[in-house]
Amino acid sequence: MTKRTSAKYKIDRRMGENIWGRPKSPVNRREYGPGQHGQRRKTKLSDFGTQLRAKQKLKGYYGDLTEKQFRRIYADAAKTRGDTGEALVGFLERRLDAVVYRAKFVPTIFAARQFVNHCHVLVNGQRVNIPSYRVKEGDVIEVKSASKQLALVLEAAASAERDVPEYLEVDHSKMTATFVRTPALSDIPYPVQMEPNLVVEFYAKN
Repeated sequence: MTKRTSAKYKIDRRMGENIWGRPKSPVNRREYGPGQHGQRRKTKLSDFGTQLRAKQKLKGYYGDLTEKQFRRIYADAAKTRGDTGEALVGFLERRLDAVVYRAKFVPTIFAARQFVNHCHVLVNGQRVNIPSYRVKEGDVIEVKSASKQLALVLEAAASAERDVPEYLEVDHSKMTATFVRTPALSDIPYPVQMEPNLVVEFYAKN
């Protein structure tokens, strides 16, 4: 099982933003960072700092990916024709744990990673337990039969906290999702502004 390196709310507070749009985020109560000096950390960021913050926010959103994982995804995006920033978020959205989260089979991206790791998910009828598995257009993702009545799954599917994006076709009565197409940045329902172009600039200079 992948170790969670930071609590999700700690990431919110470090970023100063409610990056998943959750009602329980501590940022809804106070926007400053953690620690006794948190309220003083409002200094203007340099270009490097702005780019680094954009990278940290995007990494954090997808479950606080390791730098090695994130850099590998960026390298794949950089080899792709077209806009590298668009390709980057497209690859991130094709991760199996991201698809499970978007389909509302679980409440958080962290739960999605654990859910996949614990063998609750099938892709085209085959069990896949690798959260970073990259789905393809037309792939059918399904919660396995024995897991469809788990309270976690039923509560997530019924939640009105977020909607399923248009690039997925989801049937919650069968707990299946079809990955219709790779989304563009404008298609992805980020609760806060993500700036993959700044991430590209960060890696181009570092």
